[in-house]
Amino acid sequence: VQLQASGGGLVQAGGSLRLSCAASRSSFSINNMAWYRQAPGKQRELVATITSVLSTKYADSVKGRFTISRDNAKNTVYLQMNSLKPEDTAVYYCAVDAPWAPGSYDYWGQGTLVTVSS
Repeated sequence: VQLQASGGGLVQAGGSLRLSCAASRSSFSINNMAWYRQAPGKQRELVATITSVLSTKYADSVKGRFTISRDNAKNTVYLQMNSLKPEDTAVYYCAVDAPWAPGSYDYWGQGTLVTVSS
């Protein structure tokens, strides 16, 4: 499976961005999709997940500000980010898991940089 993320950029604090990630060339049905992020000098962290039946989970740091969604027909996952803060600055990665390893998130996109200025 190939994952192509897009939508990152530079935004002022309080602004919004929408990330997209399209999955292609998958030999299996995609169940869970996720967004991770990695800030400079920090470990990668899980931001949000969404199942094939649209059940979602969020990191506490983004609850109420970020919304994950997906279009199953397009194999695309989105991350709507509102009320952005400088601490949201990171490279954002999308990931999917395989049906035989739920939650493993073994397949990753290339990342898209989000920079939030104060």
